[in-house]
Amino acid sequence: MKVVNLKQAILQAWKERWSDYQWAINMKKFFPKGATWDILNLAEALLEQAMIGPSPNPLILSYLKYAISSQMVSYSSVLTAISKFDDFSRDLCVQALLDIMDMFCDRLSCHGKAEECIGLCRALLSALHWLLRCTAASAERLQEGLEAGSAVTGEKQLALCLQCLEKTLSSTKNRALLHIAKLEEASSWTAIEHCLLKLGEILANLSNPQLRSQAEHCGTLIRSIPTMLSVHSEQLHKTGFPTIHALILLEGTMNLTGEMQPLVEQLMMVKRMQHIPTPLFVLEIWKACFVGLIESPEGTQELKWTAFTYLKIPQVLVKLKKYFHGDKDFTEDVNCAFEFLLKLTPLLDKADQRCNCDCTNFLLQECNKQGLLSEASFASLVSKRTADRDPQLKSSENANIQPNPGLILRAEPTVTNILKTMDADHSKSPEGLLGVLGHMLSGKSLDLLLAAAAATGKLKSFARKFINLNEFTTHGSGESTKTASVRALLFDISFLMLCHVAQTYGSEVILSESSSGEEVPFFETWMQTCMPEEGKILNPDHPCFRPDSTKVESLVALLNNSSEMKLVQMKWHEACLSISAAILEILNAWENGVLAFESIQKITDNIKGKVCSLAVCAVAWLVAHVRMLGLDEREKSLQMIRQLAGPLYSENTLQFYNERSVTWPGPPGPCRCVVRSQHHQEQAALPFPGSRSPTTSSSIQALTAHLAVLPRPCPVRVAGLSFPSRLTASLPYHSLTFFVTHSFNWHSR
Repeated sequence: MKVVNLKQAILQAWKERWSDYQWAINMKKFFPKGATWDILNLAEALLEQAMIGPSPNPLILSYLKYAISSQMVSYSSVLTAISKFDDFSRDLCVQALLDIMDMFCDRLSCHGKAEECIGLCRALLSALHWLLRCTAASAERLQEGLEAGSAVTGEKQLALCLQCLEKTLSSTKNRALLHIAKLEEASSWTAIEHCLLKLGEILANLSNPQLRSQAEHCGTLIRSIPTMLSVHSEQLHKTGFPTIHALILLEGTMNLTGEMQPLVEQLMMVKRMQHIPTPLFVLEIWKACFVGLIESPEGTQELKWTAFTYLKIPQVLVKLKKYFHGDKDFTEDVNCAFEFLLKLTPLLDKADQRCNCDCTNFLLQECNKQGLLSEASFASLVSKRTADRDPQLKSSENANIQPNPGLILRAEPTVTNILKTMDADHSKSPEGLLGVLGHMLSGKSLDLLLAAAAATGKLKSFARKFINLNEFTTHGSGESTKTASVRALLFDISFLMLCHVAQTYGSEVILSESSSGEEVPFFETWMQTCMPEEGKILNPDHPCFRPDSTKVESLVALLNNSSEMKLVQMKWHEACLSISAAILEILNAWENGVLAFESIQKITDNIKGKVCSLAVCAVAWLVAHVRMLGLDEREKSLQMIRQLAGPLYSENTLQFYNERSVTWPGPPGPCRCVVRSQHHQEQAALPFPGSRSPTTSSSIQALTAHLAVLPRPCPVRVAGLSFPSRLTASLPYHSLTFFVTHSFNWHSR
């Protein structure tokens, strides 16, 4: 028999008495992949055929039960199909439907899109209406049976209805789904309320106290649904809320650049769901921040956590204030939270010891500045902390070391001033701008400014202005040697800063919103096509690495024959795009014996002698090139990376060379990284992609990290990933590194 439609397929299965699994196999043969079973209304078709006679067809019902168990059909489609049956006089059919509902009514779930989840809510609302109608019909039949002297059948069916109704409504999740459906379908909820009133009138005269009590309980559960969100829980005795703690730690560790509003909404959602009192809610936020400060690795990650704690979280609390009634009430809650926090003296002392300062004092100052504390509360809290603080901490503080909280708080207004400076016309005073940028590179100023910009939502604007500066410096016309030198420095510093931002905070911070007709800036083009990143494998033969051959030949000649790189009229963006092909030519010449090692040293010194960005572009290509080579073919490429990443011993360099070189190669870090990489790759045939280190600020070190493999075997790494009772600040990084290295398939075994 050739199957034409779903009804014919079901009838054929019934006539030939297929078993349930045989039916499922044949159905998949008849209806190949394409439309889902819900779109074909399989559940409704099966019920329609099963309920034709006075009693249900057990074989076809077995097909439906198999389809439910194997998830061929969704719960929502089954509930919708059941709610369409309205002949409550057919006892056996009603009992069969109640039996099907009993299979899954307390474990409803939906793994589809948002629309399908809303569909489940609506289907459950329809099923609830059907259950109430069925219960009312059974109660009426019971009354009629009592009058006629045969009440056994009606009482049995009423008991089954109430049992299914109670099981469905006892689930808090189901009541939450019904609450959503009530908001979506107000008219359907009105029908349920009318049905509930009618049922109450019928059951008022019911003589069976057990059934009447069960019905009243179901009615109470239904009437509680509209007030689910407004119910206040009893006073909480616990003071720890790990969900808030985990949310803050993940946000501070992995998402410093994220917008504040989503975090505010997530925190408020958790607060409402767990009914957390506001003082304890704010306290848990501060506790998580101090744990992050204490456990964060030294370097960039420590600065990120400091900026998150002292700049972003106070702003988040300012936004949270709008969700509460009355500013005064919220400031009192914040004050109460700080009172609780001051009792955690060991935690605060540990943070003070780590940061070499009174961390709480800095935090109180910032909250007072943001209007989260009154002057009286601020003074009282400061005096209490001063009295409780360990005296040894004060004596051990090094006055010569400026604490990170103070530096971060001072960096925030500096970011605003730099953004204003960057808005000026670059052509009018490039030397003045160069002086500002040079000071930004000194010490850890750049990391401080970037962390402050990231925490206050200004990092994207910061990066955009440096992209504009980089674009401005790509061309020069009619310039003197001094002007060319300044232009080269501005190009180099802006390029290196943008690389540093991309490696530290992710490339999405750099990318602009694509707009048709607008030319993409050079750095964005280079970053998207040429810069190695976590999870991105570069093709060294990509057209972006193969520019105009004439430009490549002239660059090779310049690197090989000149004593140093020329600056006047130099198009630096073209040089950066041509350096990969030039390096390939030089590498081939070296491997074929045309060039000696001394010549290679001279060429690499030339590449990194004036502008460090050329070396970064060269290493970016070499990293992609090395990944495509066999283990025995990598020696010269790795040697060239070492030469480019190593220090330059020359006095004939441009201004701020030491500061610029610290931003990119970080000797001897890259050499050590590459040597370790080579050592492990000799032992393993496949190179694994490494993850970006949270403490690495070197562009080349970050680029070459993609060659490295984990130095310890898998069992050792697994043993090191112990999961404590609370989330630590370092755990997300360890888990992410392990996941990236070993892939999803390894974890799912």
